[in-house]
Amino acid sequence: MTLLRKPWIWSFVAAGAVWIVTVLATGGSSSLGLSQAALTFAAFSVMVGTGQMFVITLGPGNIDLAVPATMTLSGTVALKFMAENNGLILPGLGIAVLIGLCVGISNYVLIKALRIPPIIATLSLSFIVQSSAIWTNRGLRVKPPSAMADFTTDLTLGIPNLALIALAVTVAAWFLLNRSIYGRWISAIGQSLPAARMAGIPVDGVRLATYVLCAILASVTGYLLACFSGGAALNMGAEYLLMSIAVVVIGGTAVAGGDSNVPGIWGASLFMFLVVSMLNTYGFGAGFRLILTGLIIITVILAASGRQARIQ
Repeated sequence: MTLLRKPWIWSFVAAGAVWIVTVLATGGSSSLGLSQAALTFAAFSVMVGTGQMFVITLGPGNIDLAVPATMTLSGTVALKFMAENNGLILPGLGIAVLIGLCVGISNYVLIKALRIPPIIATLSLSFIVQSSAIWTNRGLRVKPPSAMADFTTDLTLGIPNLALIALAVTVAAWFLLNRSIYGRWISAIGQSLPAARMAGIPVDGVRLATYVLCAILASVTGYLLACFSGGAALNMGAEYLLMSIAVVVIGGTAVAGGDSNVPGIWGASLFMFLVVSMLNTYGFGAGFRLILTGLIIITVILAASGRQARIQ
């Protein structure tokens, strides 16, 4: 079957299997609530994972480790600026985007000007960004405007609003990667940087735009997460460091670069949330949950890669 040739399909297969096992444990009573919760929490992973996917597609070594700190700074500054005022929601979002723009530019300036690996450059900048968030927050937990708190927790036609936003982001990402010259340039750079330069592709401009895009998506996600959770916390982005990378890998994007899979981000994000929910439902301890989660992820990746190898 043509569909089975897609590497991202296995993340959806795994997510579906885990959903069924979890629902069976509750006698089917939690199917709707579990589905809505999965869509809600997966939305955050989808948005940061999409940005990380763009960066990883640029080729080996490209990764943004400043994502968690960017989320934290964005949520903290935006909520402090809005001060629970519904009239400042859009300006607050604008501030979040501006923070992402500054972080993205700073990331690439470190990479280009200092000629250091992206993993080192973004990690170094993350300490500066996180320190800025700590200085801005000063231990306070500012509440979001009531309208944003309601919007991020509400449903539209039974679908969480956050999931609809994430869907719009992934549709735009798919268009950029598959229907724009920018997407072709990213793939070309990921496949061979020297060849891309020889072909006249503006490599530096494309890489700068990609790191900026990743940071802006992280900032907007931090803004939404802070509104959803009732305030910005200094550790709010911590779990999204590995999560943003894991959903890209499980979703079928080539770690070596040059090949991305937008749909797989959704399957992987749903899978990651549902695995934790399943293990919680069956009463596994925290340590055992981490071990089982790692083993399940490895199994899914091996199954997908093995199937792809047989097809080829």
